[in-house]
Amino acid sequence: MSKEPVAVVGIGQTKHAAARRDVSLAGLVREAAVRALEDAGLTWADTDAVVLGKAPDFFEGVMMPELWLADALGAVGKPVLRVHTAGSVGGSTALVAADLIAARVHRTVLAVAFEKQSESNAMWGLSLPVPFQQPLLAGAGGFFAPHVRAYMRRSGAPASVGSLVAYKDRRNALKNPWAHLHEHDLTLERVQSSPMLWDPVRYSETCPSSDGACAMVLTDRRGAARAPHPPAWVHGGAMRSEPTLFAGKDFVSPRAGRDCAAEVYRQAGVTDPRREIDAAELYVPFSWYEPMWLENLGFAAEGEGWKLTASGATELDGELPVNPSGGVLSTNPIGASGLIRFAEAALQVRGRAGEHQVDGARKALGHAYGGGAQFFSMWVVGDEPPTT
Repeated sequence: MSKEPVAVVGIGQTKHAAARRDVSLAGLVREAAVRALEDAGLTWADTDAVVLGKAPDFFEGVMMPELWLADALGAVGKPVLRVHTAGSVGGSTALVAADLIAARVHRTVLAVAFEKQSESNAMWGLSLPVPFQQPLLAGAGGFFAPHVRAYMRRSGAPASVGSLVAYKDRRNALKNPWAHLHEHDLTLERVQSSPMLWDPVRYSETCPSSDGACAMVLTDRRGAARAPHPPAWVHGGAMRSEPTLFAGKDFVSPRAGRDCAAEVYRQAGVTDPRREIDAAELYVPFSWYEPMWLENLGFAAEGEGWKLTASGATELDGELPVNPSGGVLSTNPIGASGLIRFAEAALQVRGRAGEHQVDGARKALGHAYGGGAQFFSMWVVGDEPPTT
C-alpha cells in the first residue's frame, strides 16, 4: 500500500527569550500550539493525536512533563506520544508525527517541542557523572571544541570562518520576530573580539540558552485541501544514529549524518543538493558547525565547506541560504530547536517566512542532531505534493 502524502498546514512559535517567566511550561507549549492551529484554521477538536518532544528531563529537573501537559494541548482522550533523541528530538518529533499520517494511523497530528532552560541549568545537565550519562566534559562547548579544531586542521580553514557564520546568522535573526537574540549593534569585529570560551569557539559563536516552544500541524491530502494557506509537502524524512563515543568515530563528519542525508535525498529524488535545495535550516549550535555540516550533508566536498561559507554563498541572498531564520545561534530552546529547523524549512516553501523569506524557495532541508552527534533527523519539504 502506498504512503499517504503528508502536508504541514500549521506552524506556531513562541517568542523565544532567555527566560519566559510570564508563562508556565504548560502555558508555553499552549502558546505555540494555539498559533499553529490558527495558522491551520483548525481547533483542538480537529487533531487526532499529539506527539511531544523535549530534551533530557535533567535540563529542567521536571520528570516526565508529558504526564501533565496533555490537558494543555487538548489531548485528553487522544493518543499522546513522547519522543526523545537528545538535541535532535524536535526533528524526530516531526518525523514521528509525519509517519503516523503516512501510515494512515491518524489524519491530523499536532507536533509540539519545547524547552524552558531558565528553570534549570543545561550545562550542568550535560556534565552529569556516570552512570547517569556518558561524560561530556564541561557542557556542550567543552565536548565539541576539539572536533572543531580537528576540522580546522583537516581542512586548512582560516580562523575567521567561525565569526563569519555567527555574524551572518545574528543578522538574519534581526529579520525574524520570534528569534531570541536581536543584536542590532553587532559587528564582525565584535564577534571576533568576544571572549574565548572553548578555543577556538568564542562567546559570540555559541548558541544562547532559550525558553521557547514550537508546534506544527501535519495532515493528509484531504486536510491539506481544506487548509487556508499553502501547505509544505514532505518529500522525504529520515533518522539515523550511532554511539556517542567509540574508537575511530569521525566527529568531524559522522557516518550517521552522511547516511541520514543520503536516505532523505533518495526519498526526495535529490541528486545534487547544492543545486536542488533552495534553503537549508541546519542545526548549528557553534558557528564552525556550518562548514562541517555543509560537507557532511553533501553540499560541499570534504575540506571545501568553509570555502562555501567564506564565499558568501550561505548568506540570505546567496546561492544556498543557510539558516535564514538566524538558526540555533540565535535561538536555542534545546528540545524545540530541531522542530524549529523543520518548521522554518516548511515556512520557506510555504512562502510564509516573512522578512527572512528566501525568494523563490520551492524545496528546503530541515536538519537536527544531538546526543554528541549520536542522533540525526532530517526532512526535505517542497511546495508541491511528492510525485511518488
